[in-house]
Amino acid sequence: MATQSPFSFLDGIFDRVTSGPQPPQWLVHEVHQRAVLFINHVLMQEPEAMERLRRQKGRVARVQWRIYSMALLVTPAGLFNLASEGDVPDLRLEVTELSPLALAQGALRGDKPAIRIEGDVQLAAEINWLVDHVRWDLEEDLARLVGDAPAHQIAQMARRAAQALRQFVGARVAPASTAVTPVAPRPADRAET
Repeated sequence: MATQSPFSFLDGIFDRVTSGPQPPQWLVHEVHQRAVLFINHVLMQEPEAMERLRRQKGRVARVQWRIYSMALLVTPAGLFNLASEGDVPDLRLEVTELSPLALAQGALRGDKPAIRIEGDVQLAAEINWLVDHVRWDLEEDLARLVGDAPAHQIAQMARRAAQALRQFVGARVAPASTAVTPVAPRPADRAET
């Protein structure tokens, strides 16, 4: 018997919020601009990532989840910019998991979300490489603001908090997903022991 998550009501709340009035276009644009700035900040810390993207200059990738989407243009510098409204995407990436709770749980476990991919295979391969190999070094950015020692302490606390959260989520998810029905051993299995 599958047990329901005690947090499943959050999906319903999210559905009601997203079906209500939509944010103004200027706000969506500003959020997209900030996301691009953050992505580029992380990419600039990894020269190999920028080199890989330089080979894809001028290509457009559109990322979609539910009603939210963002189209990114690869610049000649090997970074991203927002694509123009009329740009036809060379690659479409759609996150197929609709539940924000399931996405968050998967992210805490370190899982990649299920994605439907359409379009340019080489651009998809480069973006997949970025996802697999590029990470934000929060500790390095904090060190620029507060110094090395405090940044290290903050990062350690954040890692411990993240680990505790992963264990909490894992303990809540594991009983429902690991329910195993006992099966009698096959004759071949008994012979090996």
